[in-house]
Amino acid sequence: MPRLRDNGHVTDGTGVTPLGHEVFQIDTRMAGYEGITAGYLIRGDRPCLVETGTAPSAPVVRDALASLGIGPADLATVVVTHIHLDHAGGAGDIAAMFPAAQIVVHQRGARHLADPSKLMAGARMVYGRALERLFGVLAPVPAERIVALDDTGTIDLGGGRRLDSYYSPGHAKHHVGLVDSDTGDLYTGDAAGVYLPDTGDVRPATPPPDFDMDTALASVRMFAALRPSRLMFSHYGPVAQVDETLNRSAEEITIWVEETRQARAAGLDLDHAVAMVRDRTRDRYAAAGPDADPALADRFERVSSARGSVEGIMHWLDKTEQAAGA
Repeated sequence: MPRLRDNGHVTDGTGVTPLGHEVFQIDTRMAGYEGITAGYLIRGDRPCLVETGTAPSAPVVRDALASLGIGPADLATVVVTHIHLDHAGGAGDIAAMFPAAQIVVHQRGARHLADPSKLMAGARMVYGRALERLFGVLAPVPAERIVALDDTGTIDLGGGRRLDSYYSPGHAKHHVGLVDSDTGDLYTGDAAGVYLPDTGDVRPATPPPDFDMDTALASVRMFAALRPSRLMFSHYGPVAQVDETLNRSAEEITIWVEETRQARAAGLDLDHAVAMVRDRTRDRYAAAGPDADPALADRFERVSSARGSVEGIMHWLDKTEQAAGA
């Protein structure tokens, strides 16, 4: 039996949610959890998958695509908004499962999909033993199947439909947003932060090493200037309140930077800075308030780690201070 999720869309046992216009949201069930990371299928003359999820999610995504009539020979394109492992960790496995598909990524990320060794080594330093449980191992994508995007680019969806890509750094140097020419949907990756459909909360995603406040805010402004009809969050789901949500995204980035700057100025270490920022921003989120469902609060933290965001802001503040003193 189909069931109604909290965001008002119907999903079935495959984790597939139809969103209209031949667009389908796929719950990649990252690390076994629901509602953490979404992939999206645009089904048409040239079926396209946006985001693969992690390597362990690849079989989940494959089965979801099969339920939508997309077999191994049918998928034309896989696009990742950036190469972080929750978005692109399954790229090599999906490439093997769908041998006709091109794998599309910004040019700054292309070499890491062809040779993931440096990316995986960096992730191993951050996550340690938890890496394989959370993200698995990114398998190499054959270099000849990778299409590297410039700062703007176009992905052919067939029948005159296309995805237009827009370079949107700030969260990551290899990040793009994608606009569907038919629907006006904007696939935001992590550049606009993360969204919790249960409560409507928006929280920044500002991890190290690439976070840059000015660049991140410029990307959010660029998204607004594109005038999309919906925002398609990788974490998690579609949002029709575009202007309100992008304004909130910029506001959250600014507030988290201000709070982290104060903690840093007070000489607090990372753990104490995280506690301070979490405490001072708690009342901004229904999922983090005193009456919040603990399971929902836990999911919000899994979607966007407060520690990771504060650490990324601290890293950026260190870099900007060093540059100012140079």
